[in-house]
Amino acid sequence: MKRVLITGGAGFIGSHVVRLFVNKYPNDAIYNLDLLTYAGNLENLSDVDGATNYHFIKADIVDASAIHALFDTHQFTDVIHLAAESHVDRSITDPLAFVRTNVIGTVNLLNAFRDTWKGNFEGKMFYHISTDEVYGTLGETGLFEETTSYDPNSPYSASKASSDHFVRAYGETYGMPYKITNCSNNYGPNQFPEKLIPLFINNVINNKALPVYGDGKYTRDWLYVIDHAIAIDLVFHKGKLGETYNIGGFNEWQNIELIRVLIKLMDEKLGRPAGESEKLITYVTDRPGHDRRYAIDATKINKELGWKPSVTFEEGLSATINWYLQNEAWMEHVTSGAYQEYYNHQYT
Repeated sequence: MKRVLITGGAGFIGSHVVRLFVNKYPNDAIYNLDLLTYAGNLENLSDVDGATNYHFIKADIVDASAIHALFDTHQFTDVIHLAAESHVDRSITDPLAFVRTNVIGTVNLLNAFRDTWKGNFEGKMFYHISTDEVYGTLGETGLFEETTSYDPNSPYSASKASSDHFVRAYGETYGMPYKITNCSNNYGPNQFPEKLIPLFINNVINNKALPVYGDGKYTRDWLYVIDHAIAIDLVFHKGKLGETYNIGGFNEWQNIELIRVLIKLMDEKLGRPAGESEKLITYVTDRPGHDRRYAIDATKINKELGWKPSVTFEEGLSATINWYLQNEAWMEHVTSGAYQEYYNHQYT
C-alpha cells in the first residue's frame, strides 16, 4: 500500500488531484496536507471527505520540525508536491512569502523525505509540480520544451525555478527518485477568483469591471484542470524517474480574445443580449515584468504516456462557467473578507 502525501491538496489543482487519487486508488492511503490559507478550501473536497483512504492534515510546509514529525509518524512513501504561492501579482507585492513557501517549504519536504528513507528509496518517489513560467517569455514563435533554459522574470517564477533546481539537486546529490512537471495556465472548477477566468466570471455575474492588463494581447496556453489531474496521475504511475514533462493544453489565446469568448458564453448563459458585457472591459496599468507569451510543447508526455487534452477550450470553458453559475454559494464564501481587501488593493 502506498502512503501518498499530496501537499496543497485543498487548493485548486490539488483538490482535483486528491479527488482523482482517492477515488481511483482505494487501496492507497491519500494524505492531503494543506495550511488552509486564503486559497485552500476543504469545501473543494466535501465529496470525498468520508472516504476511508482519505486523511486531511493541517500543517505548514515552512515548519521544518512539523514536517519531519509528520514523516516520522506516517512514513509517506510518495510525495506529490503542489503546495505553493502561485499568483504573480501577490509575488510582486510580497516576494519573501514566495521564497518561504515555494523554496524553503520545498526544501523542508525534500529533507524530510531524504531523512525518513535514508537512501532506501526503492518504490518511493518525490513528484514536484511546477509551472511554465520558469522558462520566461517567448516571442511570436516557438514553444517551451523540457530542455528550454530557465529565465524567470517575476518573483513567483523565480521561486518556482529555485524549487525545481533543488529537487533536481537532491536527486543528483542524494539519489532521491524524483519527477517534475511544468504546466501551463490551469482553469476549471474550484479556482480561487484572483486568477483571470474565475475573476472575470464573477465580475460578469455582478456587472463589475473586467480589468485587462496593458493592451490585452498577452498570450497564454490554457489547460483544463481535470485534464491536468489525469496527466499528473499518468506521470506519477508511468513517467520515468529523473525526467521532466511539460503539460499544456495545445491551446494558445490572447487574453483579450479569451475574454471575448468568455463574455459571449456568459451573456448566453445569463440570458443577456449578445455582447452586452463587453462594456465591462476596462484596460488597467500593466503589471511589472509581465511576460508576453507562454506556449508549451507537450509532445513528450503525449508520445511517452499517451496523454492529450480531453476537451477543447470552448468545451472546458463552458463547463467551467456552468460550475460557477451552479455554485454561487461557494463563490460568495471565498470572495468575502480578506479577498475584498486584496481586490480593492489590486484593481481599484
